[in-house]
Amino acid sequence: MPSADHIDRVPVVVAGAGPAGLVTAATLARNGVGSLLVERNPGLSPLPRATAVSTRTMELLRSWGLEDEVRAGQLALDATDGWAVETLASPSGTAMPLGFPGLAQATAASPATPAAVPQDHLEPVLLRHLERCGPAEVRFGTELVAVDQDAEGVTVVLRERASGASRTVRAGHLVGADGAHSRVRSLLGIAMDGPDHLNEQLTVLFEAPLAGVAAGRRHGIYFIQHPGAGGVLVPNGAGDRWLYGRRWAPDRERLADYTDERLTGLIRTAAGVPGLPVKVVAKGAFSFAAQVAGRYRAGRAFLAGDAAQRMTPRGGMGMNTAVAEGHDLGWKLAWVHRGWAGPDLLDTYEAEWRPVGARRAARSAQEDPERDGAALAEDLNHRLPHAWLPTANGHPCSTLDLLGPGLTLLTGPAAEPWTVAAASVGPPFPLEVHALDPRAAGGLGIGPTGAVLVRPDAQVIACWPAVPPGPRDSLFGTGWFGEPVSP
Repeated sequence: MPSADHIDRVPVVVAGAGPAGLVTAATLARNGVGSLLVERNPGLSPLPRATAVSTRTMELLRSWGLEDEVRAGQLALDATDGWAVETLASPSGTAMPLGFPGLAQATAASPATPAAVPQDHLEPVLLRHLERCGPAEVRFGTELVAVDQDAEGVTVVLRERASGASRTVRAGHLVGADGAHSRVRSLLGIAMDGPDHLNEQLTVLFEAPLAGVAAGRRHGIYFIQHPGAGGVLVPNGAGDRWLYGRRWAPDRERLADYTDERLTGLIRTAAGVPGLPVKVVAKGAFSFAAQVAGRYRAGRAFLAGDAAQRMTPRGGMGMNTAVAEGHDLGWKLAWVHRGWAGPDLLDTYEAEWRPVGARRAARSAQEDPERDGAALAEDLNHRLPHAWLPTANGHPCSTLDLLGPGLTLLTGPAAEPWTVAAASVGPPFPLEVHALDPRAAGGLGIGPTGAVLVRPDAQVIACWPAVPPGPRDSLFGTGWFGEPVSP
């Protein structure tokens, strides 16, 4: 172990530069807390991976000013449901609900709408945002090889994969966002609960001129029924980048058995286009799993994203859960490091998100998708209701747009008792008060004198339909402001 003089020190080490790690580091940076983000691969993944960006994820990206940049990589789809068909070229097929909320539902419930955006477009947007935010160091080609922690912090050993050079870093906390086969989770000795190997899938990323074949019926996924090439075709990027997936038997087959020539034949059959020019870009295999980590926290170390729970692609919630967990963990770590809250706040991360991860993982194993309304409610996770506010300067504004890095008190039009109470509590964190018009207040379930206290992640702490006899004591009663002091 190097001497104390040769140990680098950072507030937080984040392992893994996927959506969970990038969002965690960006949330820390946006709150003025530095981090060291390490990724064992030489760069961001070049593969599209997940493409379903949910309503709640788009709300977060919108709040960061990234919605337009993300939507620049949006796939042009006519429908979000699936389409069961013999081949892609077949003139008729059957709609297959996937459980994704419809546009009308999302529009009624949110200032943002879901999008189909490949992960290899989303991740660079998040990385650029992190770099613009400031206090973060990003190291690719660097793996975490050892973890040791005590009551005061975490010591990690990092190794550059190219040179083999090691680096020891001392941090206040560690976040393992390093994927389904998490090294951090393994080093912490945390086991996964739930079924693995539910479905073995061979996947092929390829380029082929299929846009015209699917013209007028661009769906999120095509379930190919042809007996010689059954599987799925998924539009997966700009132009003519697609994914072909099919069941396979890794206990009896090898990936090497699927040569480019063989894959090209399967893709032509699935597309229903003999002689289709196909360029195989990448191939791989993965297992469907519905698992959750036994713990999301071990001392000063935390798990997020696929390191915390593994989901099947059904329902498209894996990446979106990773984003939500990264944001939640990021703001809570930032509050503790800035002295805005005590360390007990970090206990709420596992308490709040492990049940969500377990529930979503289990639902992803179910073959029948949830109803659209249930899927949207699961995604929004009981966050503050959206209500439009009177337009200012031509820019639409939602109640969700009023939330800041601290707590936000949204009141009815008769706000004076609340503004006086808020001015008297003196919290260490920012506390903003916004008076709403009667229509927006009613949308939140409060009257002219009522109020709602909200966290940075849009979770409601308390709701008072009307002003109570002592609004100052009511704020203290939430437990977020310490003990009241006599004036």
